[in-house]
Amino acid sequence: MANHAQPMSGAAPAPLPTAQDRFPTAYTILFALIVVMAALTWVLPAGQYERAANEALGKDAPVPGTYQVVDAAPQGVLDVLMAPITGFYNQATGVANAIDVSLFVLVIGGFLGVVNATGAINTGIERVMQRMQGREKWMIPVLMLLFAAGGTTYGMAEETLAFYVLLLPLMIAVGYDALTGVAVIMVGAGIGVLGSTINPFSTAIASNAAGIPFTQGMALRLVILALGWLICVAYVMRYAERVRKDPSRSLVADLKVENEAHFLRHRESHRDQVLTGRQQIILVLFGATFVAMVWGVALRGWWMAEMSALFLASAIAVGLVAWMGEKPFTNAFVDGSRELLGVALVIGLARGIVVIMDQGKITDTILHALEGWIGGMSDVAFVNALFATEGLLSLLVPSTSGLAVLSMPILAPLSDFAGVPRDLAVTAFQTAIGITNLVTPTYAVVVGALAIGRVPYQRWVRFIWPLMLMLALLSMASLSAAVLL
Repeated sequence: MANHAQPMSGAAPAPLPTAQDRFPTAYTILFALIVVMAALTWVLPAGQYERAANEALGKDAPVPGTYQVVDAAPQGVLDVLMAPITGFYNQATGVANAIDVSLFVLVIGGFLGVVNATGAINTGIERVMQRMQGREKWMIPVLMLLFAAGGTTYGMAEETLAFYVLLLPLMIAVGYDALTGVAVIMVGAGIGVLGSTINPFSTAIASNAAGIPFTQGMALRLVILALGWLICVAYVMRYAERVRKDPSRSLVADLKVENEAHFLRHRESHRDQVLTGRQQIILVLFGATFVAMVWGVALRGWWMAEMSALFLASAIAVGLVAWMGEKPFTNAFVDGSRELLGVALVIGLARGIVVIMDQGKITDTILHALEGWIGGMSDVAFVNALFATEGLLSLLVPSTSGLAVLSMPILAPLSDFAGVPRDLAVTAFQTAIGITNLVTPTYAVVVGALAIGRVPYQRWVRFIWPLMLMLALLSMASLSAAVLL
């Protein structure tokens, strides 16, 4: 229980609350957004498009021209309280929402808890630091290239959550901050999704919904991907080197001691240790697990359940190699999962916002309003308005595949009247959602990554908005040039 007694004479006064203390937590922000969306269901008219089965998409897709106002479904207090619960699992329909992602996060936490208990990771980090001394900054472009490759080929997003707890300690140990570690992963994979080439969850689904081959428009997307990657790498490296030379310039400088204590808490005890044979085997298993995850997702169609099973199996294998014993293994796994419990909770809370919108039947109403806004524009104005429209929609529907199925059947046909090729409509969609998903508070990847990295949301916004502006200008200039040419 907190002690509220007055301090004795001569005692140091209690510190004044900082801006960080006054700013609400991610939980409060997300729950407030649920309340706001529930309030909108009392103001905005409820409406829906008719849906028809689409064999190419494997889902029901909205039919253009069929929007109609339906009976209102205003969301009350009980609905608001149920939204975070339904965000995990819809008890009415039996459909899993965010529960699979949250469970994946907890299993990753348990896996890392077991690996950390062996000391292999911390000892390995010390050895890597010794070998890379003076060349640390080149980790950034190499890692961002790898994550961008994952993003552009198979839409690497939720899978990145497994990498934060691995790379954050390394980034902090070489002199960067937690924000740099988050940026390398999130921006790296994000630029890959923005410049998707064969990404089945973005380009392929959106192209199918637009009625065109996904290879159409590939050249422009490759140009955007290459230029965007260069911009992102230069931006992140500039910030990282500035922090390394002067830690006070970090956007999370006030959290430096706290973050180092959290991410490097075992470092001193492993500083002079040599990797044992068992630890070397554990590190091989550790790396092989991530390789297997990428292989399974990209080539075998794995998703959260299979990935969770993989990390559980790897945790057991590591425990056997280390010969930990049943109780130490169980304690390490549970302790590791406990550290990521807050991340798992915030993911379900974010999903609750979409739940309220769908139950209140205002998602299609918002889409219909935007459809009316961009209709009848000239070609250049249309493609840029479409870009802005998809960006706004992605704040409400952060899923690339979900937004593609929702918006492309409605908005792509409009491009025919504006004289804009449909492949540019697809490119406008994927670049817009790629940019906004770097900051969307309803997106599990964003809120989960920031929670793992212990980076406050408002600090991330302060870091990322100039980069988002540069990427938006690149996308709009590319789309406009493609229309004119």
